[in-house]
Formats: sequence, C-alpha cells, structure tokens
Amino acid sequence: MAELKYEVKESFGVLSESAKGWTKELRSISWNDREPKYDIREWSPNDEKMGKGVTLSKEELKKLKEILNDMDL
Repeated sequence: MAELKYEVKESFGVLSESAKGWTKELRSISWNDREPKYDIREWSPNDEKMGKGVTLSKEELKKLKEILNDMDL
C-alpha cells in the first residue's frame, strides 16, 4: 500500500471533542502534493492518528454552506 502524504495548510476550527481527546476539525489539507481541499475528520491528540473523513472542494464546501444556511437549525 502506498504511503499517504499530507500537509495541513490551515485549521479553521474544532467541531467537537471526544472524552479521549480526539477532535473533529475542519482543515485545509494537501493530499499527496495536490491542491489543498477542505477536510472534516477526527484527529487524535498531537495529530498522531486520524479517522475517516470527508474531503470537499471549494465548490462543494460552498454548496454545503448554502444547504446549512437554508436549514431551520
């Protein structure tokens, strides 16, 4: 299996934190030296491990924002 290479470009904020210290965050990440995308996933304390997540393009993030703005929360 090929090595996964990533670089966190920017962290926008923590959405939640578990009792064990894992945080669910929105970040901008460059995967395998590609253009950065927006990413929502869980990270262990000190970023040693990561959970499965969702990666979004800028257009997808804008659409998600529109959907959330239209919801009655």
